Amino acid sequence: MADNYLLKIYSRFLKLPCGRKLFSWYSARRAPYFSTVSPLITELKPNRCEVLIKKRKGLQNHIGTVHVIAICNGLEMAMGFMSEASIPKNLRWIPKGMEVKYPAKADTNIRCVAEVSSDDWKPGNLPVVIKAYDEQGTVVVEGTITIWVSEKKGNSSSQ
Repeated sequence: MADNYLLKIYSRFLKLPCGRKLFSWYSARRAPYFSTVSPLITELKPNRCEVLIKKRKGLQNHIGTVHVIAICNGLEMAMGFMSEASIPKNLRWIPKGMEVKYPAKADTNIRCVAEVSSDDWKPGNLPVVIKAYDEQGTVVVEGTITIWVSEKKGNSSSQ
């Protein structure tokens, strides 16, 4: 996937001082709803993306933990960037739904992870495993985001 446009942009940013922060800022500006959680993309490679969300007052709920909707925003960002960095050129994707569970309180910074297997990229429903971890490695939110993968218009070739 060395020719993937997003991975090329990411690798260019990583060569700069504060490259991850700059890439994250640039990325969140292109999809403004992600900027509400001030994300930091800490890892981006084919079939995996990690996004860090810092615990701050603006993201907390009434009990002082990171609000689950903010975490879901980070998980959706991780899924989207993982998908863009991974999908074969002849395919496209669109999200269809998200199912999450909250097994623990999110009272620290949160690491949002989305990943799939490289052989999962084929037309049809693709359940992307998503997990959010606190600083101790405890899963605080887990679930799946189902995306619909299809051939690009005018492209009938298969992998």
